Order: sequence, then C-alpha cells, then structure tokens
Amino acid sequence: MDEVVVIGGGLAGVEAAWQAAEAGARVRLYEMRPVRQTPAHRTDRLAEIVCSNSLKSDEQGTAPYLLKEELRRGASLVMEAAGRTRVPAGAALAVDRHRFAEIITGRIEAHPLITLVREEATTVKDDEITIICAGPLCSDALAAEIARLTGDEHLYFYDAIAPIVAADSVDRSKAFRAARYGKGGDDYLNCPFNEEEYQRFYEALVEARSVPLHRFEETRWFEACLPIEEIARRGRDTLRFGPMKPVGLVDPRTGREPYAAVQLRQENLMADAYNLVGFQNHLRFGEQQRVLRLIPGLENAEFLQYGQIHRNTYIRAPRVLAGTMQMRLRPRTFFAGQISGVEGYVESVATGWLAGVNAARLAAGASLVEAPPKSAVGALARYVSSAETKNYQPVNITFALLEPLAEDERRRFRRKRERHQRQVELALKEWDSWLQSVRTLARRA
Repeated sequence: MDEVVVIGGGLAGVEAAWQAAEAGARVRLYEMRPVRQTPAHRTDRLAEIVCSNSLKSDEQGTAPYLLKEELRRGASLVMEAAGRTRVPAGAALAVDRHRFAEIITGRIEAHPLITLVREEATTVKDDEITIICAGPLCSDALAAEIARLTGDEHLYFYDAIAPIVAADSVDRSKAFRAARYGKGGDDYLNCPFNEEEYQRFYEALVEARSVPLHRFEETRWFEACLPIEEIARRGRDTLRFGPMKPVGLVDPRTGREPYAAVQLRQENLMADAYNLVGFQNHLRFGEQQRVLRLIPGLENAEFLQYGQIHRNTYIRAPRVLAGTMQMRLRPRTFFAGQISGVEGYVESVATGWLAGVNAARLAAGASLVEAPPKSAVGALARYVSSAETKNYQPVNITFALLEPLAEDERRRFRRKRERHQRQVELALKEWDSWLQSVRTLARRA
C-alpha cells in the first residue's frame, strides 16, 4: 500500500491522517509548528483551536448536530476528543481547547502507522498521494505551490477571534447564569444591558480604532463571522438582533428580558476562563479593553486573550475538486478543510474524514467513494465540487445545503421543525447503510 502524505496538523489534517491510518495506510503528517508559527496559533499542539471553543449546536434535529452525528458514527478522532473534553455550553458542543488539542496530539503521536514530521511542507509531488489540509493560514511558500496546482489565484476572507476573560474578574452581582430558553440549564454567564448602557457601549464601539488590514486588498468578511464593529456599523440595533440579542434570557434582578445581553461561554474544564460569544473583532488591544469594560459585569475584566484578525485562504474548489475531495486533473492530490471552501470546525473535520478515507482507498488500489447525497458530509462534498464558482464563498452546514425532502414528505411534515427532524432521520439512515457498505468494501480490499 502506498504512503499517504498529509500537509497540515489542524482539525482536517489530523482527521484525514487518522482515517487513512485506521484504514491501514502508512501516513506522513507534516505540521510546520513550532518550526514556523502562524499569526493566530500559540502552541505546537495539533488541532489547536484558535477562534471560538464552540463546535456549534449539538441539538437533535439541527444540521450541525447531523454533521457531528455522522462523524461520530464514522469513528471520528476529533469528535471523540470533543466528547471527552466537553464543557458546559447549553445546546452547543464546546470544548476545553487545551485538553482537546493535547488528547489529539497524543493519539496521533502514538499511532503506529502515522509519522509526524515537524517541518514546513512547500511542495506537492506528482507521484505521492497527498492531502492538503494546510488550513486558512498556510505559509506563503505552500500558498504559491497551491496556486500552481490549481492554476488560480487564491480567494480569501478576513476572520476574527473573540476575546477571553478570567472568570474571577466577572462581576457576578451583575452577570447572571442562564441559557436561552433554559436549554442547558445555567451554562452561560449573561451580562445584561439597559437601553442607556447599550447606547453608551454602541457609541464607543463604532468610534473605536481598528487594527489596519493588509493594504491594496479588498476587505471580504465572512458573513457568519463578522466582527462586532462591522455589525454595529450596519445600524444601531443590529447588535441587539445579532450577538447581543436578549431573547430567551430573563434577568433575575428584574424578572424581564434585558434590552441587550452579552453571553460568556465557559472556555475550559477548570471554568477559570470565559469567552465573549460572537464578539470577534479587530480593534486595537487598548481599545478593546476600554470598550469591552463598558459591558455590565466586565468593568474590571482581566483579558486573557484579546480579539484578533487574520486572513483566511481558500481555493475555488468547484473548478478543481471532485466529490471525493481529490483534484480532477491530479487524482493523487486531495484537499480538505477550510482551504477547500468550507467554514467551521466540524465542516473541516468532515472534509478531512472523507479525504482520509479516499486517500487510503487510493493507496490500496480500491475504488473511491462519494458520501451519500442525503447526508451532511455528502452535502458539503457536493458544494465544494459543484457550487457556482463565480461567487464561491465558504459555507457552514445548513439545511439549505441538504437534499430537500420529496414532495409527499413535505406535505406530510408541514412544520419546519418536523421537516428538519425528518431530514436528519433520513440522512442518518442513509449514512449508516453507506458506512456499512464502505466498511464491507474495505474488508474485501
């Protein structure tokens, strides 16, 4: 069996390497840290999470849940680690990011078929089976190599990181514990605003100075991860209908919903740090401290991490990728993760999972597989291989990407929630059947 080369030790890379090795392939996994660092990473651990510690909703009947459940049933390394390092986050799946990366690094280093190489990979050889999982912060040299392979300039968008505060610096006389509509009990700390406090915060935010971006580039934000100051500039109340929405929260001091609210989510298992949910930004650090301390309960906040901005790179995947995650004109080269044009931790894991499965099959001389059409993994693979290329942008998993219900099913399930639940049921049924057939084929091979 041929060796599989994986470039990048992020979420997609570790999942791709694990799946290929578990299928019997020898894997060489390249990770350039700590030899070369990126603007966002802090450690040399694999699968280091640099933005939010939330892997989004794990509530049954939702599209993010479906994607996670498919991966869990597919023996995903990342989802196993997430389950072991879960921290309270209501209906969301959030992790202790340090323990999470520690567990994954240990599992990868201990696997007998995986060799971890701590150096920068800058070339992709024609005769090697290679999975490029370099992520959105790949080095300039590798970016140039990817441009050569794809014959296209990179696309990009700017992404931002949310601040983290020390738990003991939050004023608990103002912040109260609750989750929206009681989902998850009291997993979040909530900082409530009255109208006057909100207006003061809003005015300070829109006047705050930002970190300058790269010159000579058009600023392209990913709509699902806009910096708070960009949201605020769209209107005085946009924050109240976005990351500061108060719906489903009742301030115990007043017995009513606050005018606006900022939610703090537990960052680690020790519960000594909290991140500001949806508060990614690119303000100067001094400005962040000044403005964010206007949030009720954070007047004396100790900031363990400030919000930051970084550039994400991705390819125009539908021009070059097939539904197997391999290049159409270079079938021994695969792409996975954010660089393929998916957005989100679990979405990156899913493409890495599929690329790893197929790379191992290619190494063994077996036929490659495409994920079933009703599944969430299949929906993501379909998007990166067949979406409209003119305005191609990264996507999260949503029901809009999934194969719609048949007309008779839509008539049978009239409520949106019921239709979504039915889509999840059908997808998992098809996924389980497909997984069984893939495993049967693997044993025969």
